[in-house]
Amino acid sequence: MSFTLELPAPVRSQQAKASNPDVSVWVSANAGSGKTHVLAQRVLRLLLAGVAPAKILCLTFTKAAAANMAEKIFAALSQWTELDDAALRQAILDIGAGAPSSEALVFARRLFARTVETPGGLKVHTIHGFCERLLHLFPFEANVPARFEVMDEIGEEELLSQARRQALSEARRDHGDLGGALQRLCAGTSLEEFDAL
Repeated sequence: MSFTLELPAPVRSQQAKASNPDVSVWVSANAGSGKTHVLAQRVLRLLLAGVAPAKILCLTFTKAAAANMAEKIFAALSQWTELDDAALRQAILDIGAGAPSSEALVFARRLFARTVETPGGLKVHTIHGFCERLLHLFPFEANVPARFEVMDEIGEEELLSQARRQALSEARRDHGDLGGALQRLCAGTSLEEFDAL
């Protein structure tokens, strides 16, 4: 059994205002409250307004949010290709856009192919990914090595583990305050507590 929760009219009105690409907005809300949904609607409205997909850049905090937003956009565009005129008109009204003309309906049905076939595609990135791309494009200006690589979580864990081993080795050889502190710490904690510290 499934049910659809209908959003209250004031919420839908606020979402329509926030998704209007003609105005600059800042959306702040709790996790799971619909920020990604609003941004996806904004992108759909930009595409309906004729903005080239290659000129749209969406930034999110997490990879999951970026993937979710891209999926929402492409799912809507894909669905639009299959809807009859009345259903497509309603779908466009539901995202907060104005009532479409017959020509706009034809254009809306072509947006999926237009977006998929755009070189480079629709850009939905995390803020970190976008910043990394900028640094790769302008390494000299950013004073970073030209072919730098961003460390992944596995590499980060390896370096932290190596640094931890080196620090503990130095502390174990130390006969001063550092060595004494390590001995007191080892005597007063379990292995799990020591690792957590």
